[in-house]
Amino acid sequence: MLTLIPTPIGNLEDITLRALRVLREADIIACEDTRTSSVLLRHYDIANKILVPFHLHNENKVLNNLLNNLRDGKNIAVISDAGTPGISDPGWILLKRAIDDGLDVDVLPGPTACIPAVLLSGLQPQPFLFYGFIPEKSSERVKLFNELKNFKYTLCFYISPHKASKDIQDIIKILGDRDAALVREISKIFQESIRGSLSHILNMLETQSLKLKGEMVLVIAGAGQDEPEIDNDQWQQLAREMRAQGLSVKDIASELSDKFNLNKNKVKDYLNNLKR
Repeated sequence: MLTLIPTPIGNLEDITLRALRVLREADIIACEDTRTSSVLLRHYDIANKILVPFHLHNENKVLNNLLNNLRDGKNIAVISDAGTPGISDPGWILLKRAIDDGLDVDVLPGPTACIPAVLLSGLQPQPFLFYGFIPEKSSERVKLFNELKNFKYTLCFYISPHKASKDIQDIIKILGDRDAALVREISKIFQESIRGSLSHILNMLETQSLKLKGEMVLVIAGAGQDEPEIDNDQWQQLAREMRAQGLSVKDIASELSDKFNLNKNKVKDYLNNLKR
């Protein structure tokens, strides 16, 4: 049986009883960094396990050996340094091969950074798009943000501290200065959610010398989410008053479109229906 097991993203208590049981029963534990995983295993007195380094740089090298062990009936647990393996962490390739080969697989529920971050952001939590890590190459970042420019769902990215300022600068250039939140140190002692506009977050990063460690989550409002709701009663009353004053439908539509961020045709349709 192959089992992907989420591990704590901060506080070591954030692990399920089932996850601990499966780790104790595993014949082999494939882990992103044996040093990091050993801390967790020692904390819960899980000893005498075969630890196999399994990370983005050696996935393909150890893949066949792990698959052969699964075929031989071994129980293999896959864990990453933090969070759920397979999502922006090693594990998916092995899981997919095991599924394709008809082997028994399971994925346990547990810690992940994106869900707490989306809720802590205070932005609309559903629906949202989780992208993962922002591309390192500038050309790829620009392409990505242009593709998401008109996307209406809340956006969620993993972001590295040494690239945070540059990434946010690029986002502002393309998406505009939207409402956002930078959530860091999730489930740790110094957990913090920096909320406000993207420019406010950028200013916090550049002027207050925040000591950023580890990976963070950047949550951004989708296109149009941070625009105020349109008060239909208000613009419709104003439209009737302007029409009574003799202004043309075209002029009224143009003025109210600018004032209330309305579609001109919506105003025209409303006024034309009044005539009937």
